Amino acid sequence: MQLDLPQAPLQPLSLPWLQQAQVHAAILRLDLIDPLISGNKWFKLRHHLHQAATRNAPGLVSLGGNHSNHLHALAAAGKRFGFATAGLLRGHPHDTPTVRDLQALGMELHWLGYGGYRARNEPGFWEPWRARYPGWHCIPEGGGGLAGAQGCALIMQQARAQIAALGWADYDAWWLAAGTGTTLAGLVLAEAGAHAVHGALAVPRDHGVPQAVASLAGAHGYQLHDACRGGFGKFDGALLAFIADCEQHTGVPLEALYTGKALLALRDQVAAGLFAPGSRLIFVHTGGLQGRRGYL
Repeated sequence: MQLDLPQAPLQPLSLPWLQQAQVHAAILRLDLIDPLISGNKWFKLRHHLHQAATRNAPGLVSLGGNHSNHLHALAAAGKRFGFATAGLLRGHPHDTPTVRDLQALGMELHWLGYGGYRARNEPGFWEPWRARYPGWHCIPEGGGGLAGAQGCALIMQQARAQIAALGWADYDAWWLAAGTGTTLAGLVLAEAGAHAVHGALAVPRDHGVPQAVASLAGAHGYQLHDACRGGFGKFDGALLAFIADCEQHTGVPLEALYTGKALLALRDQVAAGLFAPGSRLIFVHTGGLQGRRGYL
């Protein structure tokens, strides 16, 4: 089974605050690889899909919320590559554009409530679902775990293949949003200390991202920056105004829960002098644009 999508383009990112600080940046447009299997979600799913195909698994089952980019990509990938899919959702039945897409893509939905969803990391959680879906491949929330991180090595490879086209001999660091920490950990593993990786935490620290990254990638080669603006899924007028301004300057669509927060955190750190003049940064657009329908 051929499990590939087009390469993400690496484009110059020109914004007044970057120019003022003499910091060079390029944006890796993971949002452009596919209209449905978008962003870093594809890279986190790649190894899981290969494992499922190798085992002749009839289907895929995973978890997420009612605006989940991960479940959206999983449902689309299942339909594209011939796997049945099931989603275990946080909370109680709720009608959202994402939920309607999941149903249209053929995903069978199970609403766990909030207590049931909190139990997802407890021993034995998966046993009744493996019994209900025998032989199916179970994927952690957000495509997390080592398989998800390993799939993200391709993100680095795609960016490096395009560096010369920017006129750069090399780059200094990565910057990206961190929701589960899997993509960040994957880049840290792939870089093996060659370049720093900066993660803008789109969720509070007590959601376990620092621990997840450390368990996958160790304690070195990366730095985490707070960017959640009050909590998971929280956004405010200042963030939305910043996103609108950036979109006007660049023409690149952003969303407020991950990529917009990450770019705003980068602006603040550039203003604070974290990066010296002449630094070259790769900013990762992690996709998730379908989620904008939840708040626009």
